[in-house]
Amino acid sequence: MFRCAFLILFVALGNELHLSHGTEVSVNNTENKLCLYANLMVNFSVAYEVGVNKSETVILVLPENVTTEGSACDNTTSTLKLSFGDGHSWTVDFTKNNKTYQVDTIVFSYNLNDSSVFPNSTSKETKSVTVKSIITNVSVDTYYSCKSADVRTVESVIQTLYDVALQAFVINGSKSDTDTICSADMPSTTVAPTTTVTTTAAPTSTPTLPTPTTGKYSIATDVNSTACLMATFGLQIGYKQGDKEETINLVPNMTEVGGACRSNSSDLKLTSDTITIMFTFSNDGKKFQLHALNVTVIPATGAPVVAVNTNMSIWAAAVGSSYMCNKEQTLNVTDTLTLYTFELRVQPFEVNKGEFATEWVTCPVW
Repeated sequence: MFRCAFLILFVALGNELHLSHGTEVSVNNTENKLCLYANLMVNFSVAYEVGVNKSETVILVLPENVTTEGSACDNTTSTLKLSFGDGHSWTVDFTKNNKTYQVDTIVFSYNLNDSSVFPNSTSKETKSVTVKSIITNVSVDTYYSCKSADVRTVESVIQTLYDVALQAFVINGSKSDTDTICSADMPSTTVAPTTTVTTTAAPTSTPTLPTPTTGKYSIATDVNSTACLMATFGLQIGYKQGDKEETINLVPNMTEVGGACRSNSSDLKLTSDTITIMFTFSNDGKKFQLHALNVTVIPATGAPVVAVNTNMSIWAAAVGSSYMCNKEQTLNVTDTLTLYTFELRVQPFEVNKGEFATEWVTCPVW
């Protein structure tokens, strides 16, 4: 995920991010031979407290330039520690067993006392979260390869890891040319039922797919609670690959729903086999709005398309009401990815008895 250099931190605070550069790292052993190699991309969405019952969300992108102090290689264990910014780090621990190796733990640590990243944070401590790894059974003298995005949520952190080339326990100081491919990148013998893709000649053309099916999504604080966030909509995504534009539909009955409800911010996370999207809503006590989007699309071919925008103020309505727009809406997340919503209704705060509020705001006439 990182490169052996000095530190630079890219943070999305009121900005649009185009995640196009990976982080490359080479770690040498005591004999000054290559023992661990990584070239990958990762970003983090972090919610943090800024006052009593108030929170904000920022998105950090692992920079190209990091330090590797604390990384180490041994015969059966290895550690990759990438440090960046003012006290932030990402640490991966490996173990080897005979002919295979695996990642045991991934720990992301972030310093809430870094005001350039976490402005107005009420906490000044450094927090750490341990992320479950799916990197297992990698053959020794091969590198782990995974273009697909792996999205993990732990407490108030969402980690998105993708475009990964990673090798521990390098033999004779030479990186292998042979890869162990992750299951998500394996070719399928059947057409995936969760998405539909089409190609149009011009990037600016209107998507030609059928109108997507309207899905009903909700989040509850626990299994015994009623919904704290509700949303219904059909979703289509347009994204650019080179000089072509692809479009893809989200299929509700093949989509997993996640997220979190907080006093002043709420997240709705939708995951299918080829789409991961997180909507982050905020409120100031009087009105709510959608203020951030984090979207990953896994195309049939080529690298994942990732788009992040934290400078949004749309779908606004009074707290305690819902926002509704039945017509098609076009939302340009970045210059490479666009969302199209249909039959939209959302209420991210103060949902009572699992029902939308009777008062709502309708979309404007364009």
